[in-house]
Amino acid sequence: MAHALRLAARGLGATWPNPSVGCVIVKDGVVLGRGTTAPGGRPHAERVALAQAGAAAAGATAYVTLEPCAHHGQTPPCAEALVAARLARVVTALTDPDPRTAGQGHALLRKAGIAVTEGVLSDPAARVAAGFVKRVTRGLPFVTLKLATTLDGRIATATGESRWITGAQARAHGHLLRLSHDAVLVGSGTARADDPDLTIRAFGTARQPLRVVLDSRLSHRPDSRLGQTARLLPVWLLHGPAAAPEARAAWSATGARLIECPAVGDHLDLAAAFRRLAKEGLTRVLCEGGGTLAAALTRAGLVDALALYQAGCLIGADGTPALGPLGLSLLQDAPRLRLGETRTLGPDTFSLWFS
Repeated sequence: MAHALRLAARGLGATWPNPSVGCVIVKDGVVLGRGTTAPGGRPHAERVALAQAGAAAAGATAYVTLEPCAHHGQTPPCAEALVAARLARVVTALTDPDPRTAGQGHALLRKAGIAVTEGVLSDPAARVAAGFVKRVTRGLPFVTLKLATTLDGRIATATGESRWITGAQARAHGHLLRLSHDAVLVGSGTARADDPDLTIRAFGTARQPLRVVLDSRLSHRPDSRLGQTARLLPVWLLHGPAAAPEARAAWSATGARLIECPAVGDHLDLAAAFRRLAKEGLTRVLCEGGGTLAAALTRAGLVDALALYQAGCLIGADGTPALGPLGLSLLQDAPRLRLGETRTLGPDTFSLWFS
C-alpha cells in the first residue's frame, strides 16, 4: 500500500476532476502490475495495473489507495474489472466519498466472493486524496498558500524588489509544488506587478498547471505574458459583474476563459470563487499571490496548507509583509497551524503547515 500511495502521489495535479489513485497487484510476493490514474483521469489506476498483470492477476491481491469505483461513467466500474480478473483479495486505504460509489465498490467485490480489507494506511492516503475528498464532500478545492519570505516575513523591499529572495533549489522545489497542483492562482495585484507566466520551467515536463487570476475588474493587461500564451496553455480569469465589456472582449480575444463570480464591493467573493473552481473540477489549487490575497484567503478560512520558503536574510519593517492585515485583536483568535514537514533547500528552508 505504501508503494501504491507513492504511485498515487505521482499523479497529483494531472488527473482532475478525478482523484489520483495508485494500484499494485501482487501474487506470491511478486508485483504483477502497478498503475497510476492517467492524465485527465482515464484510464483508472486499477485498469492500468490489470493490463500489466494480464491473466496472471487471477488469485492475486490488489492494493488500491481508494475504493474501486462502482458507477458507470466514461468507462465501466473498476470494481467489475477486478471481479472479472478473478482476484482473490482487494486491500484499500479509503472509502470513496463520491455518492456514486461510497461503499458500493467494496460491496460489489464482496458479493463476488473477493476478500476485502479496508483502512490500510488510511491517514497518509487521506493526505494524498485530500483535494478530491474536499471537492466531493465540501464543494471546495484543497488550497495551498505558498509564501517565499525573509526570516522577518517580508516578500519584497520597500522599492518592490523581490527577485530573488530564495535560491535556486528553493525555486526548483516551488516548481515541483506547482506540478502537484491542478492550478496555480494569483490575484490581480501580483499579476500586474510581476507579469508572471505561472508555468513549470524545471524537470523537463510537458505538463503544465491551469493558470488562474482573480481579477474583479479585469485590470490585468491582455498583452501580458498570460494573455500572450493563453492559446497555448489555458488561462482562466475569475472576474466580477463590474468588469467592463471592452476588457471582457479584449481578454476573450486572447483565448482565455472568463468566469464571472459574485463580488462583495470591489472584491470577488472568495468562497464563491473557489466553489466555482471546484464545480469546474479543480481539486488542488496553489495560491502564489501577494500579502493582500494571502490575508484574504486566511480570513476567509480557505487555506488548507501553507508552503513556506524562508531565506536567511532580513529586510526590515519597511519591506512588504508576506501577510496583510488579519484584523486580530486577541492572540487566541490567531490561526494555529500544525507542522507537517521541514527540509533544507541549499541556503533556504522549506516547511509545510496544515490548518
